[in-house]
Amino acid sequence: MSAFEPELLLKLARNSMPFGKYKGRLLIDLPEPYVLWFAKQGFPKGELGVLMACLLEIKTNGLEYLIHPLKEKH
Repeated sequence: MSAFEPELLLKLARNSMPFGKYKGRLLIDLPEPYVLWFAKQGFPKGELGVLMACLLEIKTNGLEYLIHPLKEKH
């Protein structure tokens, strides 16, 4: 699975962090230092870990602007 498959990008824009300090915040809106901390500690297992690794690449390359339009309007 490619890190930048459309379904992963949609999940970053529409899924929330399920636990921790930023529980409930959309993944794309997590602060970069928080994602970097996870990278150092080890990303969670499973899909969330894959999403956070993808998110790290997006944030460190300044590409968040590509994901923001994918957020659902509430």
